[in-house]
Amino acid sequence: MNAVSAQARDFGQVAVLLGGDAAEREISLRSGEAVCAALGRRGVAYVRIDPARTNVIDALRDGCDRAFIVLHGRGGEDGVIQGLLETLGLPYTGSGVLGSALAMDKLRSKQVWQAAGLPTPAWRVVDRGTDHGALIDALGLPLMIKPAREGSSIGMSKVESATQLPDAIELALGHDHSVIAEQWIEGEEYTVSILDGAALPAIRLRTPNLFYDYAAKYEADTTEYLCPCGLDRADEETMAALALNAFAALGGSGWGRVDLMRDATGRNWLIEANTVPGMTDHSLVPMAANAAGIPFDELVWRILATTLEARD
Repeated sequence: MNAVSAQARDFGQVAVLLGGDAAEREISLRSGEAVCAALGRRGVAYVRIDPARTNVIDALRDGCDRAFIVLHGRGGEDGVIQGLLETLGLPYTGSGVLGSALAMDKLRSKQVWQAAGLPTPAWRVVDRGTDHGALIDALGLPLMIKPAREGSSIGMSKVESATQLPDAIELALGHDHSVIAEQWIEGEEYTVSILDGAALPAIRLRTPNLFYDYAAKYEADTTEYLCPCGLDRADEETMAALALNAFAALGGSGWGRVDLMRDATGRNWLIEANTVPGMTDHSLVPMAANAAGIPFDELVWRILATTLEARD
């Protein structure tokens, strides 16, 4: 059964999993409320479940037929809740256990992409004992320091001098014991949203901030979202194909988003993949879907309809 032929009753009662106790809790709550409102407008029965506020196993067993996952970050985007839903035998939106776990871990994502011959910036694993001089020799300046398993740019820093490295590493370690330094790619930032195996129109991101950080994503009114993104058709198709290949290499499925940089030579570089992207009024997947002629309520419906398909 596909999204076109599906009826609201086919979904039964949908558990909208939102909130959680990850660093992205507030964004997840906003995303979840937007999804609930869309389901309500389409006549789909749903119940909100916040794993940080209720016994999620008991709540899921209480008449739920499937789950719409809007839990961002750890516990919701890393394979944990997906494993629970598999155990309970409940269909759910988005990627499976492996795809979720790989995409959430930026280090493992880069290792998979490198093994698959896909372009991603050079990196090093770092900690408090890292030789700063050797790191700069390897990656140059500026560079990015980021926790391996956080989202929404939480704990990330652009480092422009050796003196900034200790604080940047310490900040990242405050969010994850696994931290990477990444080569800085000078160029334009893009994102490609994916819906049921197809790429939506690419969005180019422009911000006056040092990079597209948490404030630029969720708080600033100065961030520009360009869609159409300004690339010619061939270049956008090339970017879309790379994003689809990168998502598939990680085992991603259903829906998601791949973030890229495009350097001055026109080469695309994979930065990260998101398997439970935001669904707020500032979020990129709804923006790309709208550009493709898919209103928000229809987007939510199509994502939910993937739960009616057999999972590989």
